[in-house]
Order: sequence, then C-alpha cells, then structure tokens
Amino acid sequence: MQSVFLKLKKFGFCSLLVVLAISMFCLGPGGLSAKTVYANNSEIDLKSKSACLVEVGSGEILFAKNETEHLPVASMVKMMTILIALEELQAGNVALDTKITTTENASSMGGSQVFLDPYVDYTFEDLLKSVIMASANDASVALAEYFNGNENAFTNRMNKRAKELGMSDTHYSNCTGLPAPEQYSSAKDTALLLKEILKHDIYHNYSTVWMDELTHPSGRKTELVNTNRLIRYYQGCDGGKTGSTNEAGCCLGASAVRDGMRLISVVVGAPNSQTRFNESATLFNYGFANFESEKLVDSSVQVANLSISKAKVEEIPVFPSEDFSAVVKKGDKSGYEVSLEIKEHINAPVKSGDVVGTATVTKNGNIVKKIPIIVKEDVKHLSWFETAKDVVDKW
Repeated sequence: MQSVFLKLKKFGFCSLLVVLAISMFCLGPGGLSAKTVYANNSEIDLKSKSACLVEVGSGEILFAKNETEHLPVASMVKMMTILIALEELQAGNVALDTKITTTENASSMGGSQVFLDPYVDYTFEDLLKSVIMASANDASVALAEYFNGNENAFTNRMNKRAKELGMSDTHYSNCTGLPAPEQYSSAKDTALLLKEILKHDIYHNYSTVWMDELTHPSGRKTELVNTNRLIRYYQGCDGGKTGSTNEAGCCLGASAVRDGMRLISVVVGAPNSQTRFNESATLFNYGFANFESEKLVDSSVQVANLSISKAKVEEIPVFPSEDFSAVVKKGDKSGYEVSLEIKEHINAPVKSGDVVGTATVTKNGNIVKKIPIIVKEDVKHLSWFETAKDVVDKW
C-alpha cells in the first residue's frame, strides 16, 4: 500500500521484552478513540440533545455532540440486556431452544410488550427476538429473571458489565429502560455497547428482520414489527435499538455498513420519532460520503521469515496476530506508518501463537496500536539423532 510507510527492525530477545512491556492501546478502555474528528457545525446541525458517529473498525469518533452527557436513553437500555443474553448464548449457558418459564411479574410489564402469558414456557430465542425486534419489556424481564433470579440482581450485573466495557457515563436501574431514578447513559457509551453487540453474528438473524410473529404456547399470535425503521429504509443498516419516553425523548442507536466500512450512529433526545431516524441517516450519510476504511495490518499476510535453529526447517513465516483498519478521509491517506520489530533468531521448539515481535501503527508519529507478531505453526525440536545427523551433513 503506497499510502502507508512500512519499516522493519530486527532485534534481540531483551528488546522484545521491553517492547511488549510498554505495549499499549491509544484507544480508550472501551475501544473508542479518545480523539474526536468533528464535522463542521454548519455541515451537521442536529436537534437531538446528544449524538455520536463512530467507525467500528478503528473506534474513531467521526462526529460528536454532547457525546458524554448523562441522559435517559429509554429502551436503548435493553441493548445491555441483549448483550448479556448473547454472551450467555455464546458461552453455552443457554441454547436457542431452552425453555424459560415466565412469571406474573414479567408478564405484567407495561409499555412496549409482546403480551407474554404468565407461568408458561417460551424459548430463549422467542424472548431474545422479541427484545431485539419489538423492544419488549416483558421479554426483557423474563430474560433477566432467568439469568439472575430477579431484575435487581440482573441490573447489578448490567452495571458490572458496563464498567468492564469502559462505559463510564452509564448507570442502570432496570433492564427495560422504563423511567427510573439514577438511570442514565450517553451517546458515546451507547455506541460502545452496540459495537460490542455487533461482535455476535447471530444478532443479525433478528436485527435485520422487519416483520415476524411470536406464537404463544396457547396458540395465540403476536405480530412483531422491528422498531428500527432504518433497517428497511436505509441502505446497509442491519441493526440497532430505538428508545422513547417522555423523559428521554426519542433515541436511536443504529449500525450500517457500506463498502466494507461499518458505522454506528447514536442520537439521544430527539424531539420526535421521525427526527431520530432522519438525524441518524444524516450522520450515516456524512460518514459514508467523507470517510473510508483502510486495512493497514492484515493477519493473513506474511510479514517476514524468521530464522530458526534446532528444527527441520531453517526459517518459519510470521504474521500479525490480528487485522487493523484505520478510518481515513477520502482522498487523504497520509500520516499512517506501520513499523515491524521482529526477533533476529529463535530456537525450536515453538508453538502456534508464540510472539516473536510487534507491529506498531502510528499516525503522525503518535502510536495508534501495537499488534503482536506471531508464528502460526508448531515447530518441534530436533531429536538427538536428527541433531547429530544434521551436524554430520553440514560437516
């Protein structure tokens, strides 16, 4: 890539330890950039109280308005309920067909709901789908009670997970987003939360569905309509969560992808429903029109051959341990450099995943990220006989 300068430095074992010891991310604890690229106020004029536009691959904030202000976010609180449910599914603690018995408490939740019957069994998938698509309060509480026994205990878990993600401007009082004292979040934290949800591919099985239905154990049916209209009307939008109360106004956190670049837009406190969708689309339009994602580090591309002793081979290929993409303004890809520091020599045996160096991404001289350089194959130590034979052959 012509726009990215690549330099290679080989170093000994002691140098490697120093480099890895000081390895750090210049992203915040939640994975969003501490620096913000602001659009000109005349370019984006929003009526919403707070807003944020994030490029997912880099975590770069492309636009922000009062992005850390503590505000009620209504049903966008359910995004944490969704995340915990998805993480439980990934961990194998629940399956899509797991039966969950509802309670009178869950079925009595007001607001947006799917009218669950009490004391009957619904599948985990039905409840999860009802929360993602229809923002169902009753299904949210049913999941909370299943995972932690009661909503209060689950809410404590939500706050703990938020802290782990670096959501420093968030505090939950329930799992639904219904008005409650001391419950707030921010546009930036909401973007961070949706970014984490998007790591679960199964989420899109439900977030992209416009209309469906829930069949109750009694045979009664409830129509499910996705509250996020952008998945139907905005090209590339494939996920998100709405929220609306008198206290919070109209809110929306949504994600869209085009040409390999994924954006998250969040608006909080819009004056009406149509404005939240319009302003989310405005943010997406700005991002897709002015920025693009550039892959600077590719984990599938070999970066060097490393000399190895006491093995059947003399060299082994090494690779970055992960990909890294940067968001750049269209037509301006300058400023980025990728430097490699790799050990000069190693001895067998080595295992797949062993770290042998570091790739450092910088922008205008500032460190953006450090990525370990690894071997991707096991290399065994030569046996005594093989070592002796090798010596004789070389002699």
